[in-house]
Amino acid sequence: MTPFDFECAGERLQALPAGALYWPARRLLAVADLHLEKGSSYAVAARKLLPRHDTRQTLGLLARLIEAWRPATVMCLGDSLHDRGAAARLPEPERHEIVRLASLSRFIWIAGNHDPAPPPAGWGETAEEFGEGPLTFRHEARFGPADGEISGHYHPVAALTVRGRGLRRRCFLTDGRRLILPAFGAYAGGLNALDPAIAQLFPDDYDALVVGRDTVHRLSWRRLRRDAVLA
Repeated sequence: MTPFDFECAGERLQALPAGALYWPARRLLAVADLHLEKGSSYAVAARKLLPRHDTRQTLGLLARLIEAWRPATVMCLGDSLHDRGAAARLPEPERHEIVRLASLSRFIWIAGNHDPAPPPAGWGETAEEFGEGPLTFRHEARFGPADGEISGHYHPVAALTVRGRGLRRRCFLTDGRRLILPAFGAYAGGLNALDPAIAQLFPDDYDALVVGRDTVHRLSWRRLRRDAVLA
């Protein structure tokens, strides 16, 4: 798994193919939109029979990153729990795994629009946003200039045509001043990187750092395509 080096607000950052961000200078790992227990939420509220293993899968990937990179800090950029009852629905093994991971690194949980309350005891710290050097970590990007802003919320995906085939891949979005992370959760879904809700945050050129199996590729927004519209 090869990290992709790039600069944002003058800092060297690394986009990881797993969909996480690493900041080498501060040994900080950031992930966005875990949406833990989304599968069980759908099963209970929407009566959709999704496999209820998304939390295990998401935490497993996060654990592998923490064990590989040994970050001093893990920043979770909001919407870490899918709904108000998600913490209560967490199976005991997954609950213990979060506590174990929080013992390996300093965990900071940024509040998101899906996060109804602070995480349970033993999970780490909470914050509305968090400043570290020239970077500010928050859940949702603010409209207007925001040098050094790192956020999530939009679950950006890049729609591409490769050898005549349409593909959709999770992506980071950056103009060198701000950065939006892809959703890390297994069931999180995604919004097209050209959607007006996202594009308005980047008034000039911006790039998609498209997540592949083992690498990350940088593409101009001009090389992306919109999703097909069904009549």
